[in-house]
Amino acid sequence: MAYEQILTAVKDGILTITLNRPEKLNAFTGVMQNELIDAFAKASADDAVRVVVVTGAGRAFCAGADLSAGAATFDYNARGDRPDRQAGAGGKVDWSDERVRDGGGRLTLAIFECLKPVIAAVNGPAVGVGVTMQLAMDIRLASDTARFGFVFARRGIVPEACSSWFLPKIVGISQALEWCFSGRVFDAQEAHRGGLVKEVVKPEELLPRAYALAAEIRDNTSPVSVALIRQMLWKLSALDHPMEAHRIDSRGIYSRGSSDDVKEGVVAFLEKRPARFPQKVSSDMPSYFPWWEERTYS
Repeated sequence: MAYEQILTAVKDGILTITLNRPEKLNAFTGVMQNELIDAFAKASADDAVRVVVVTGAGRAFCAGADLSAGAATFDYNARGDRPDRQAGAGGKVDWSDERVRDGGGRLTLAIFECLKPVIAAVNGPAVGVGVTMQLAMDIRLASDTARFGFVFARRGIVPEACSSWFLPKIVGISQALEWCFSGRVFDAQEAHRGGLVKEVVKPEELLPRAYALAAEIRDNTSPVSVALIRQMLWKLSALDHPMEAHRIDSRGIYSRGSSDDVKEGVVAFLEKRPARFPQKVSSDMPSYFPWWEERTYS
């Protein structure tokens, strides 16, 4: 479908999503949020998409929330452009009301549930939600012109987009706290040293490197296995005992062991040829999937 604030294109099994408000440094809006959520949902359902690459148009990845509403930017009750997000009556807020929910969190939860690997190709400044949206992505590559900032304390707010859950898992609690306490903007090399990004490359090498990683996944792996692995690693790593992982590992090994994909994978290895995995995410996920209860906002 045609979008207003993002671009999407599928080529050779790779979906490229481009944040597309270059004149505003791709500042995040409610429209962009909803379009991204829709694009990730469609990617999960589309067998033609093996990997997703996310980047920004122009010189920025995403400069954070659109601040054009001034002091009312983060005040849901004062913002006339989003009356549907007003919550509470008589001065009392019902915190379980869906309209209280953070838009960045809605997006990262949608990325978290995606069944396809997601690579961020960070081509320029990425601050606020511009960096927190990346945390639900699986691999982050950065141009050496990229800049990052968890600037929330400098704006009088708090980290959003579920970043208090994602960020410590990626970089460790001490680094996460230092970046969030200070709210300072830092360069791509510091992001690499801190574990936020996998690699830093020259601007002209960024998308080719992202596509090379995507192609390695596309050309050598089972789509169903990758979908399962993505959910296993994200969801099981947060549980309180390895027995919880053992339960799901065991279901996966048991159910996949007799699958057409596994038969092909083993035979292809023995015959020293590339595997041609026949199974599809849209139709061949195992019967135990999903194994979790869907979480609701409350």
